[in-house]
Amino acid sequence: MRIENSFVPVRGVGEKTERRLWREGITHWDDFEPSSVGDVQGDNIIDYIDRARDRLAAGDAAFFDRAFPSGSRWRLYENFRGNACFFDIETTGLDARHSDVTTVSFHRAGETTTLVRGENLTREAVRRELDAADLLVSFNGKRFDVPFLERSFDLDIAQPHLDVMYPCRQLDLTGGLKAIEEEIGIERDRPDISGRDAVRLWHAYERGDEDALDTLVSYNRADTVNLKSLLDTITRRLHESVFVGGTEQR
Repeated sequence: MRIENSFVPVRGVGEKTERRLWREGITHWDDFEPSSVGDVQGDNIIDYIDRARDRLAAGDAAFFDRAFPSGSRWRLYENFRGNACFFDIETTGLDARHSDVTTVSFHRAGETTTLVRGENLTREAVRRELDAADLLVSFNGKRFDVPFLERSFDLDIAQPHLDVMYPCRQLDLTGGLKAIEEEIGIERDRPDISGRDAVRLWHAYERGDEDALDTLVSYNRADTVNLKSLLDTITRRLHESVFVGGTEQR
């Protein structure tokens, strides 16, 4: 599903109207004719398409993040996947007021960067990685990772953010990241570790166990890389379940 297949950002156009347009063969902005809807709605759609073409050409993901209903923001991914940043953090606890971020991994354009507390994990480094992306992608990051990073590093993270946990729920995929990976067939090279294990590994590293840090970083990096595989699968399934015009995209 691409942004250009979508009409739901237009005021007054809901999923029912969008599906009717698709069934009538209007599956792309280029196909739209105002006569297919009422005068007012037709004017609204033409106005949106004109503005959206300019914003898409400018790479303005924030425009579409604001325009799309929350349940449809997964549609931004196909257009902005080339500069999407998948990220995940590890911490010493669940409360940002009393716990520390230990590692943060970012996966973008096929490359993975991991920042480690006490080495290169700084406000400036986190800001630089986030600012380089058009679209942020996490799993449960809106409730956990982003608030943790904002409090720990005095940041205001306002980039468009696709939290994959919510599109997963649209497909009745619930539970944690690892459970969903297993359900849809994404394999990991190494056994899973829990959040408690991550804390234990960090404290072992603080006592001088370098191997513990290597293990922690390995799992943190795997979370970001696998998150891309998960989102690729989820957006494909959502496209196939939603798009009346079929699975082919222009």
